[in-house]
Order: sequence, then C-alpha cells, then structure tokens
Amino acid sequence: MKRLCLFLFLCIPVLAQAQTQSDSLAIIATAMNYMEGWYTGDGDRMAQALHPELAKRAQLPNPQNGALSYNHMTADQLTRATRSGMGTRTPEARQQKDAVILDIFGNTASVKAIMADWVDYMHMMKVNDEWKIVNVLWELKPKS
Repeated sequence: MKRLCLFLFLCIPVLAQAQTQSDSLAIIATAMNYMEGWYTGDGDRMAQALHPELAKRAQLPNPQNGALSYNHMTADQLTRATRSGMGTRTPEARQQKDAVILDIFGNTASVKAIMADWVDYMHMMKVNDEWKIVNVLWELKPKS
C-alpha cells in the first residue's frame, strides 16, 4: 500500500503539469483569437474566443467632463464591433498583442491581455474542451 501511495503521489504532479501545459497553449490561443480577431476585423475568430454569456466591463471617462461611466458589452456586441472593423483602425505598427496567464485552476483561468490602447483582465472557462472568455474587466491606457 505504501508503494502505491508513493507511486500516485509522484505521478499526480506530472499529470497535472501535462494538462496545464496543453491548457496553457489553448488559453493563449483563445487570447490570440480575441486580440488578432479584433485587429483584423475577423468576427468569426472573435466569436470563437467568446462564451455566449460574455460580460465585458469598464469605467470610461466622459470626453466632455471626465466623469466615469459604466460600460458593458455582450459577446454579440463585441463580435459586431469586431466585424465593423473598429480594431482595423489601429495601424499594424501600433498593435500590441501580449497575453500573460495569471492563474489556472481546474477549468478556470485568469489572463492579462495587453493591447495597443487598453489592458484586459480576462476570466476564461473550459467548456466542452474549449477555453472561452466569460468575463473581461478592462481599462484604457493613458494617452501618451
């Protein structure tokens, strides 16, 4: 019995590491679909990254008085904005597409995505063996 317990103790971290490695690649691929889909205006690629119940939120300053107002986007709204080409307005030389996995636990992950004009903090969930973005909290970068 002691040998079996030792064997299981030694094997579990290896199995967990292998799952995390493949999940890490899939999580980064999901973040890249989101970022590159935005910049290229590829609504299908954006939609592939999003969970249908996506909530993307920010507090944005009012251009007239600077007061912060709450902004909320759904998966459908973000996909339509992508298809309209809003992201294609960012010149390729300015495009930033950096994704950092902050944490993975089971079927959930937190990812920081740094783009040209803002930073997104994403919550992802593994659904039917695919990683999907469920929540995004974002903030504009200061104008330089």
